[in-house]
Formats: sequence, structure tokens, C-alpha cells
Amino acid sequence: MLEGHSGWVTSVAFSPDGKVVLSGSYDKTVRLWDAVTGAPLQILEGYSGSVTSVAFSPDGKVAVSGLYDKTFRLWDAMTGTPLQILEGHSGWVTSVAFSPDGKVVLSGSNDKTARLWDAVTGAPLQTLKGHSGSVTSVSFSPNGKVVVSCSYDKTVRLWDAVTGAPLQILEGHSGSVASVAFSSDGKVIVSGSYDKTFRLWDAVTGAPLQTLKDHWGPARSVAFSPDGKLMLSLFVSNGWIAEGQENILWLPPDYRPTSVAVWNGIVVLGHSSGSISFLKLLQGSMLI
Repeated sequence: MLEGHSGWVTSVAFSPDGKVVLSGSYDKTVRLWDAVTGAPLQILEGYSGSVTSVAFSPDGKVAVSGLYDKTFRLWDAMTGTPLQILEGHSGWVTSVAFSPDGKVVLSGSNDKTARLWDAVTGAPLQTLKGHSGSVTSVSFSPNGKVVVSCSYDKTVRLWDAVTGAPLQILEGHSGSVASVAFSSDGKVIVSGSYDKTFRLWDAVTGAPLQTLKDHWGPARSVAFSPDGKLMLSLFVSNGWIAEGQENILWLPPDYRPTSVAVWNGIVVLGHSSGSISFLKLLQGSMLI
């Protein structure tokens, strides 16, 4: 395990090349780590609130962090230099993401909206309204044309990433939806809910494809492996690392994550203790 944060690790993310891990915490810091050696690279400080979500730009040069103080910030990922502070949400920022071309930043908030921003100027572009509860997670489709969001209102929603127009409402969860992601080919959406299930949806039609039941508790973190080949539906629940409908590794209580990221068969877990752990999964569900 990597030690450094002094509070709950709320979000972790891999750089596009998989060489660096970004983590955010209740301790009001963002940290960058060497994904191979685990060595600390940068500590980004100066926040007035806890860090809720982190992400890299597609070129890995910029880091974005969402905060409880209702703002989110852009940083130079190499030097740690602050670039911009973006304001506009009336509630804390729960989730952040870059568009695939790096030109737009997406944010979700407990003010029940998601917002699109110009990544260079910081100008607001669109406000996505429709959820009746806090927006908990946001993501872009791989082609950048669609935004997906999920909420405490138990729905997953799709939006036009340019106009902000609502496209679809995906319903079926019986509890708040905590996390959402696109598959690397953009054809499937996975959502995790406090109803203790994951659901897979057709990203074009919105049709439900599968319901995967969690064994231990709320399904708060979901992720697809970005290579699209090794593990098409690798995700982490409170109790298990699973591939599709197969549970491949049970996690002891101390290892159950508060946040998760996946890259090319490597899983990074953030923990409530403030520590971070790495697991490498090989084809055929082997663990080393």
C-alpha cells in the first residue's frame, strides 16, 4: 500500500499512458504517484475544501480536481502549477471528466446539474438540467459526442455533449446511482447503485443488457478497462473484483475501496484509511 493521504481517498485516476496515478482526498490534497514504483511525484495543495473527484486530460498534461467548496481546479500535472479555478455550481462538485479531445471539462454537482466548460478559457458552455437529485458521476463517450450522468434520483441520463439536449433516461435501479462509465468502444454503459447492483445498458438504444448483483453492499465504483481487449467489463464492488459476471478476487474489509481506477489490467484502489493499493490482473483472471 502507498501511504501519504491523511484522509479518505475519494477518487483515483490513471494518466492516459498508465504511468502516473492521480488521487484526491478528504485531506484537501491531490497527489500524483509513479504507477510502476509507487514513488510520490507531486502534492497539489491550497484547497479550501475536501477533494471529491480527479481526472487527467487526454494528453496527461493537465489534472482536474473537484471540490466540496463548489469549485473545481485545473493544474499542470507535471509542475503542480495551478491553471484555473472554475466556479458556477451552487453545490459541491462530485465528479469531473475531460472530453476525449481535451477541449471541454465536464462537472457534476449535488446542485442536481452537470456542466460543460471550455478547458482553455474556463468559460461555461452548457448546463445539463433534468436530474431531481444530486449528480454523483459524469463521463464522456469515447467519441465525445455524448455525456452520461447518474444521480441520487435513481436514473442514468444521456445528453448531447454539444447542445446539452437530453437524449435518454435509463431507469431500472431501485436505489441511488453512484457511478457510471462508458466501455472503451462506446457501445455499453455500466452503472453502479446503492441497490447493490451493477447494470449494463446499450449506449445507443438505452436498453438494459445485464444486471450484476453485488455481494456485500452498495456498488459505488465502476470502471471499464480502457484497452477493450483484456477485460471488457472489469469492475470493483465493495467486496469483489469481478470480470463480467465472474467474481475473481475477494477483497478483505481493509482493502475494500472508496474509489477505483483500471488501466490495462492494473487496478488501483483508494481506501478510507488514506492509503492506495495496486493490483495487477493478467488474462485468465490470474493475480500477481
